Order: sequence, then C-alpha cells, then structure tokens
Amino acid sequence: MVNFAQKVCTYQVPAGAVGVFFLGQAGFIFKTPMGQMAAVDPYLSDCCERYFGFKRLMPHILEAGELTLDQLIISHAHYDHFDPDSVPLLMANGHTELIGAQDTRAECQRLNLEKNVTYLSIGETVIRGEISVKGMPCDHGELAPDALGLLITVGEKKIYLMGDTAYRPDLLENEEIQGVNLLILPINGAFGNLNEEQAARVIHRLQPRMAVPCHYWNFAEHGGNPGLFQEKMREIAPEIPYVLMRQGEGMMI
Repeated sequence: MVNFAQKVCTYQVPAGAVGVFFLGQAGFIFKTPMGQMAAVDPYLSDCCERYFGFKRLMPHILEAGELTLDQLIISHAHYDHFDPDSVPLLMANGHTELIGAQDTRAECQRLNLEKNVTYLSIGETVIRGEISVKGMPCDHGELAPDALGLLITVGEKKIYLMGDTAYRPDLLENEEIQGVNLLILPINGAFGNLNEEQAARVIHRLQPRMAVPCHYWNFAEHGGNPGLFQEKMREIAPEIPYVLMRQGEGMMI
C-alpha cells in the first residue's frame, strides 16, 4: 500500500494546475507542475499534548523526515502551526527553507534555526521558483498580533489561506483575495477563529471558485463541525463549490 509520502512524491501535476494535499488541522502541502513542494502549517507531532494537554485525535499520516520540502511556510507561531518538534527535522536536510511570520523568529532562535529562514510581514512577497507567497492581514487576537493570512500564487492559480482569524468583514474588501481559485479557512469558532456560519459568510463574500474548510477534528478543545458548515453553506453560499477534504486526501485545482 502506498503511504502518504510516496503518494505526494509520485503525484504528477499537469501544466497549469496545483496539487493540494490535506495534512489535518490547518496543514496543507502544495505541489507544482515542476515538482516543487511547499507545506503550510504542518502539525506532525504530539507536542500540543505535551505543552497544553491537547491530545491529537487524528492519526499521524506523515513523519517529518519522510518528505524533502522546498518551502515550509508558517502563518504564525502557535504550536499547531509552528510545530517545534517537527520543524527542526523538516529543515535538517539543509535544503528546505522556512518562510515564517515575524513571530516565528523567537521560536527559530530558541531552536537554533538560523540558516534557510526568511521572515514575512503583511504586504511582503517572497518568490521561490514557481511559488509566490504574500503575507496578508488577519485577526488572531492580541496573543498573535503577527499572525498572517497567506496568498499563494502558482502560475495563474491563486490560493488564499486565511490563517487563524476572527470574522473581520473589513478585511474582505481587498480585490486580491476575491475570486481566488481556492479559499482555505478555519471553521472551529474557538481561540479567535471563524465559526461555521462566519466561514460561509466569508465564502459568499469572496466568491472563490472552490472552498476548503480546515481547523477541526484534530483536538477536542478546538471544536469545529463540518456538518454544520455544510448546512450554513446551503443557506448562505449555495452557489460556491466546496470540498471537505479527508486527512491525506489530494486534489488538483
């Protein structure tokens, strides 16, 4: 049986497309037609249980050493996004570059990660190969003032990951994030994040070609109900297609 790492490595992405793989929680891997691989916010360990008592409920599908990523993109320093057990292992190959929000600096320094690290702020863009990453504003509260949304561009495809964010209609006026090919957003409604109804309202406002909810089912404390999200989508944004991605599932956009 092909494991997840083999699946990603052998996945062929045609010209003009992007491969999208769901890792669980808020983690995704994106693969380009030339084989470039970037992971966003992969939570691969059990560190949140050790530090905070938040037990992982979904199985591990990937070990940190199984894939050589080109970029590791981190939206903010909370440990379910910046996994301190996995980040050093992901970067141990000497190839992978970390592109992180400004609040990841302290964690990188604590872990003695100095090489292949780039810090990103709102409005800044980093271009690496086929992938462009732009820091976008979000609102994850006073405990994460440097948290970012991420606008990732591959060729003509645009992927907007809202990151951990509260409902802020004023931040939805930006034309750059309207009508994107893929919108990824939280639905758990806890710790300052969008809930299921708010996520549907954002989707209706931004009119993406496809939406994918995340940030549910990995920890009991985080909440999130994909069934309720489906109900709210039928009520608020029935015109927008969406996918409830299974952990380990891949698709092309």
